[in-house]
Amino acid sequence: MSRLIIVSNRLPFSLDTSGDKPVIRQSSGGLVSALQSYFERSKQSAGKFKSKQWIGSANFSQEEWNAYSSTLSGEDFSIQPIFVDEHEYSDYYNGFSNSTIWPLFHYFSSLTEYQSEYYDAYKSVNELFAREIAAVVQPGDVVWIHDYQLMLLPMLLRQQAPEITIGFFLHIPFPSYELYRLLPASWRKNLLLGILGADLIGFHTYDYVSHFIQSVKMILRIDNHYNTIQFNNRLIKTELFPIGIDFEKFRDAVKNSKVKEISSDLRKVYGDKKIIFSVDRLDYTKGLNYRLKGFEQFLTRYPEWREKVIFILNIIPSRDAIPTYGERKKMIEENISMINGKFSTLHWQPLIYRYNHLAFEDLCALYQTAEVALITPLRDGMNLVAKEYVAASNNGGVLILSELAGAAAELNEALLLTPTDTDQMAEYLATALEMPLAEQKSRMKTMQGRLQEYDVVVWVNDFLDQLEEIKNEQRRAKAKLLDNATTEKIHRHYQGAKKRCFLLDYDGTLSPYTKLPSEAAPGKQVLQCLKNLSADPKNEVVIISGRDSQTLDKWLSHLPIHFVSEHGVFIKHKNGKWETQTKVSPEWKDKIRPMFQSYVTRCAGSLIEEKANTLSWHYRNTQPDLGFVRSRELLNNLLQLTSNTPIQVIDGNKVIEVRLSGMDKGITGLKLSTHFNADFMICIGDDTTDEDMFKALHNKAYTIRVGSETTAADYSLSSQEEVIPFLENLMQEQPSRKKRWLF
Repeated sequence: MSRLIIVSNRLPFSLDTSGDKPVIRQSSGGLVSALQSYFERSKQSAGKFKSKQWIGSANFSQEEWNAYSSTLSGEDFSIQPIFVDEHEYSDYYNGFSNSTIWPLFHYFSSLTEYQSEYYDAYKSVNELFAREIAAVVQPGDVVWIHDYQLMLLPMLLRQQAPEITIGFFLHIPFPSYELYRLLPASWRKNLLLGILGADLIGFHTYDYVSHFIQSVKMILRIDNHYNTIQFNNRLIKTELFPIGIDFEKFRDAVKNSKVKEISSDLRKVYGDKKIIFSVDRLDYTKGLNYRLKGFEQFLTRYPEWREKVIFILNIIPSRDAIPTYGERKKMIEENISMINGKFSTLHWQPLIYRYNHLAFEDLCALYQTAEVALITPLRDGMNLVAKEYVAASNNGGVLILSELAGAAAELNEALLLTPTDTDQMAEYLATALEMPLAEQKSRMKTMQGRLQEYDVVVWVNDFLDQLEEIKNEQRRAKAKLLDNATTEKIHRHYQGAKKRCFLLDYDGTLSPYTKLPSEAAPGKQVLQCLKNLSADPKNEVVIISGRDSQTLDKWLSHLPIHFVSEHGVFIKHKNGKWETQTKVSPEWKDKIRPMFQSYVTRCAGSLIEEKANTLSWHYRNTQPDLGFVRSRELLNNLLQLTSNTPIQVIDGNKVIEVRLSGMDKGITGLKLSTHFNADFMICIGDDTTDEDMFKALHNKAYTIRVGSETTAADYSLSSQEEVIPFLENLMQEQPSRKKRWLF
């Protein structure tokens, strides 16, 4: 049974030794709260993992750890601290993590610092984590790495333990490609490569998933198939997992006697005044000054609420060592003083400000007492305070939430606003305070149901279940990869056969894809390989392609081989003439061509390829996201247009093809199988169109798919570069066990 190893920048608690006795303080933050709740509540995980361990950097010394380690080890999980040099940690954490990645990923590019010594420290600390984890990891362990401080770690760990199961979750936004590319070239590349060391990469929202995939495509030139990426012969999945909360914990707080007492005291202090509250860490991403401006405009525009409302603003200290944060704190406090000075009376102060941590009971009392929660970050990965407020509400309440917080995707019944729109904020405050109780309860009930259904335990289990599934997919894909034993078996069959047949796709199989189809002429290696294959009188070689007849003639007609063009519409046997396999008039193309032309106009870089009985729209050279979106639109339009007609629409590799139904590589492959009646047959292709051939020739041929996509083929090769070496190896008297395409 495996272990679950949680890895984060810091351990889930800190040790305070400033007093007479050491005091353990749980760290703040969504990750710690979520996983602590999961460890406390989850019982089913006990059957999946024999133990759980948390690895992170320590805020205490090795000596203090030796003295207090028994006190610091929790009942639910063991602890392994990593001790980092203090100066290096500062450059890694305050420097690259929070002065480079944090502002850029939250769209504050003007605050982003690009100092090479910060990146060097970041890399060094990630390498230290990798060494420490590799020293303790065991076969079968599941390592779950968290957040932006450790983006290089998955690949660093993968290099030391290639077979390990690694999950990575980013708790902050992943920015758009236009923002991400502001990083220096080597940094942005290495961060992506680092994350791609994981098997499963998790984000809070669909937008973050899309931004990550686009950056991978644009910077690393790696393609994706929906949310799956194939890299270094591994399938990697990216998915959204909106982090949940311990719903029952906050729901049950209403019964907590201490919470009730604090809530009652708040009501005594503030009487019948309506309470608005905010709880945030000190951070420029939280939009606190815009929030204060919005509250000021509310008091200005709605004077009837003066002396009837209290705004409790609690700011939790954070990253005091970074100058930007100290400056922000000063600005906030100046604005608070200005608002109180402007609107206070002898009997009333509109704004109550605290700069301190909040105990759980105090926080829940605020959640239950406040009529309005005002949570308006300029950008936030998720924001669990919004979810906690909803969960703890037992008698109405209104959530005003920034539409740029990750939580907004789930909390649609909140009053969603633009966090910089202070006029809208003032209006929404008035709307919230005047909202009928029945409507408040209705909105809350809907949101509570959603949060209860996907709570923290479901979140963790969802991630771990999908991590297990992608590992299973990797194993299934790897099982199809041609290994030495299978290659030797095929080689023995080849050597002993009296008559052999090769069905070989061209583009993406014998030749790599090119920007323009006309540029994919065969190179010397391809021509020599085909010449050697066809020189053996026992061999019949067939190029079975979507290419047009004229191109195949131009490139390959000097060889003694057979040809199939346009996926089976035309066949030309060795030394023969082209024969058509259909009698249908190509007039149908007149209906399709104008639609294709309109998409060429709408999608720069796309082009039309026209053959005798096929029309193709290529989008390999387009901007990746635009090309994919336009291809989905075109595919949908074509399917509607061609329903109940003899026309077939094929969704290929960066191409949409339209051709006659009833003519495909599967039907043609069966015809050729019967025609040649070979006792050894091999079929290699890389595209959707080749799947028909793989299915039709099941148990009749060795079918091989090029690439990592799910396939009906018996076996697979990782890339197009491995095809020619594989064929050359077959022709040798003794197969090599050291070819670069072998694993």
